[in-house]
Amino acid sequence: MSDERHQQRQQRLKDQVDARVAAAKDERGIIIVFTGNGKGKTTAAFGTATRAVGHGQKVGVIQFIKGEWPNGERNLLEPHGVEFQVMATGFTWDTQNRETDTAACLAVWDHAKRMLADPALNMVLLDEITYMVAYDYLPLQDVVDALNNRPAHQTVIVTGRGCHRDIMEMADTVSELRPVKHAFDAGVKAQIGIDY
Repeated sequence: MSDERHQQRQQRLKDQVDARVAAAKDERGIIIVFTGNGKGKTTAAFGTATRAVGHGQKVGVIQFIKGEWPNGERNLLEPHGVEFQVMATGFTWDTQNRETDTAACLAVWDHAKRMLADPALNMVLLDEITYMVAYDYLPLQDVVDALNNRPAHQTVIVTGRGCHRDIMEMADTVSELRPVKHAFDAGVKAQIGIDY
């Protein structure tokens, strides 16, 4: 391809991008969903949260399921003013106690509702909340209501497999991570700094 043809193609692309940028006028918080069976949902969410913190924005994090596992993201972000609230029971497949898990879920959900009502927070990350809805530990309508009633400027990130269609429909951005290959399937154990 000649330099002139390349330049013409790139100019057409630039014109299209510039037109889309100029047409985007709405300024508000959005709902972002990272779902699917692939690795990287929480990683993507924390990348976005880290970006917000890097721009001086205030972020709150609610972690369902993760429990007391070592948490590199928390180690990095908490000293920068990010509040973390973590569901105490950890992995629900370890506890196998519906009553205890539901109580733990609802306790951390109280913190989530507080954060979702806080106009000082630019972003709230609801990590692994999709499981709480799917397992019926947390009523879907409570989540929908809290998302609908949050401050207009606040962005919310929802992560987890099997996101409920009602949440996906109300989201502004949905990314579905698809597994292609995973080291764990080949017998490589989860590694600190990579997997958690």
